[in-house]
Amino acid sequence: MLFIDQFILQQFLRAGLTAFITFALSMTLTPLFTYFAYKNKWWKNARTTTWISNGKEDAEVYSSLHSSKHKRHIPTMAGILIWIPVAIITLVTNFDRTQTWLLLFALVSVGILGLIDDYINIKGLGAGIAGIKAKVKIGWLLAISFAGAFWFYFKLGRSFIDIPIIGVVNIKYWYIPLFILVVVSAANAVNITDGLDGLSGGLLILAFGAYSIISLLQGYYGIAAFCASIVGAVLSYTWFNIFPARFFMGDTGAVSLGATLGVVAMLTDTVFLLPIIASVFVFETLSVIIQLISKKFFGKKVFLSAPIHHHLEAKGWPEPKVTMRFWVIGAISAVFGIVLNLLGKL
Repeated sequence: MLFIDQFILQQFLRAGLTAFITFALSMTLTPLFTYFAYKNKWWKNARTTTWISNGKEDAEVYSSLHSSKHKRHIPTMAGILIWIPVAIITLVTNFDRTQTWLLLFALVSVGILGLIDDYINIKGLGAGIAGIKAKVKIGWLLAISFAGAFWFYFKLGRSFIDIPIIGVVNIKYWYIPLFILVVVSAANAVNITDGLDGLSGGLLILAFGAYSIISLLQGYYGIAAFCASIVGAVLSYTWFNIFPARFFMGDTGAVSLGATLGVVAMLTDTVFLLPIIASVFVFETLSVIIQLISKKFFGKKVFLSAPIHHHLEAKGWPEPKVTMRFWVIGAISAVFGIVLNLLGKL
């Protein structure tokens, strides 16, 4: 028993050390990124539409709330300060390949997709929020998700999921579409939430921190260290992204980290725990879906602007207040998720 306790403690320390090293590496690279970002004007164009169908009204509300940010010219693409250090640490430390290489594949491949999207927007090759065309972006994300689902099902033999109350169920080929749904949904949810200074960064720290602990408790020590490395990198990013932000992670950070979070949930067989740990991301996404349905079928808006963090701003909440209140909700959700996992409820 003492041996087991000491071993687990060693894994906790390993995860903590990994987080610290990745944090230090990201902090070291930040001045270099900042120099090139400002020198080459890596800031996005002010958007004239939103991704919500014909969302000119939402864009007008957004612009009225955040026009000063575009005037200040805040660089984007800082997501590379997250996934590049994580990739370096993962390759150098040689974490358990069976546990981490799929995660690294998701993080880097989707990160490159977001990087291209951000670059197109920066160079003004698209209109409004357009970077890569939506169909192309979704197609790329689906292809990456399908590759991961294929590997999980055919190479790792994954077809079982743990369903609350019911127990472990073999869903056979349905595992593939479930995997794709989880990864694509998580990627979009984080991207939707990434709209305020420090908001997505803080929530991602909490979510990946929770999954690092859950992975340790389940014996997935490689996944635990990988998640810890993401926590370290995002901590470094958030240091500079809290209000007033010095730069933004962009799609290269938000979409890739969201997709990776989905893969972590599938690897640890906690897909039904993910909406709890990532509750704020879920609420943000639901607010957009509700807004879209209401406008399309009833011709009116439920929120002043979607996602809901912009609605709260429009109601008069200062940006830091929205961010910190959502952090509190995210912290409660993360702790609740860990407790549920310990109790074996999910």
